[in-house]
Amino acid sequence: MEKKKPIKRHVALQPLSRQHHFGLLFSWKLRKGFNKDIEIGRMQKYAKWFFKNEIEPHFNDEEKYLFPILEPDNELIERALKEHRRIKRLFNDTKDPEKSLHRLEEELDAHIRFEERILFNEIQEVATEAQLQKIAEIHSELKKYPDYQDPFWE
Repeated sequence: MEKKKPIKRHVALQPLSRQHHFGLLFSWKLRKGFNKDIEIGRMQKYAKWFFKNEIEPHFNDEEKYLFPILEPDNELIERALKEHRRIKRLFNDTKDPEKSLHRLEEELDAHIRFEERILFNEIQEVATEAQLQKIAEIHSELKKYPDYQDPFWE
């Protein structure tokens, strides 16, 4: 099996990539919860907390500071924005929480991998040093939220 070379991420984008790592962990935690037959309400509560503390601020930062580096009609930006809208809907869906959490686990994971492997690479290639510096300044001190109090995945 061919080993993939790790992506060399510009230092200005590293905090956003670290947040992506937490998103992947969120998906993993949901999978663990499903495998352990954890009550859906507990996982839904965690999803609500994660959306408020991690996803919503992260999406806002990407959309405000990162995506404008590329043209608004760029197909990668259009895809990312469409996926953001879909993921937000899944986080906020209360009609069928189990189905939404299953889809969320899969779609958030796929979205993060798209941004890390494709979109961020494109942005990194075209961004000016001034744009990257501005992103670095904005993200120099990302908020650290307290750990979630119900680790159902353990």
